[in-house]
Amino acid sequence: MEAVIGPGEFYPVVGVGPHSKPWPTDERLDPALLESGDRRNVLDHYRYWKVEAIVADLDTKRHELQIAIENWQHDLNIGSIVRTANAFNVSKVHIVGKRDWNRRGAMVTDKYLHVLHHPTVTDFKNWCDENQVPIVGIDNLPISKELETSKLPMKCVLFFGQEGAGMSDEAVDVCTEVLAIRQYGSTRSMNASAAGAIAMYAWAMQHLNN
Repeated sequence: MEAVIGPGEFYPVVGVGPHSKPWPTDERLDPALLESGDRRNVLDHYRYWKVEAIVADLDTKRHELQIAIENWQHDLNIGSIVRTANAFNVSKVHIVGKRDWNRRGAMVTDKYLHVLHHPTVTDFKNWCDENQVPIVGIDNLPISKELETSKLPMKCVLFFGQEGAGMSDEAVDVCTEVLAIRQYGSTRSMNASAAGAIAMYAWAMQHLNN
């Protein structure tokens, strides 16, 4: 099968073509995808599945980790963090601030996640209190402890700020703790989406590696 270049990507997207007939009768399968092929960025296990069927299957094995992102400046990194959140099958993604966020980097992966919007940090904090979810900030601040030596709660939400500006003062105030990724070079901070991936991996190494 000839590979095609997907929008916003620099590498080939390899999918599957139309399904041979007779088609399988599994109700999870999408007739339109069976007819035309499935070029989505999904695991082979989910080829030809309807989006709602994939979400329902993922819901049976969601992790207790949640992700929250401040959205005041339409940060391009938000989509990339959401895409990583999908890879770790987090239970929820919270967008704090503006409802509209830059979805380009998510590459449609947000369709397979439960994304909640909170207009203000206070609204987000109230939701977390009501659902008993501790908020762990990820930022390089004087008050930060080292991520590498900290024990992350099994059930928690990792809260990320904007690229460059980092977490707002209001966001820092609602966190039970703030953790920073140890760095060894000259730069003050790393890319927000890279920090998100490292923090999620650190949580996974503590809770999913046994």
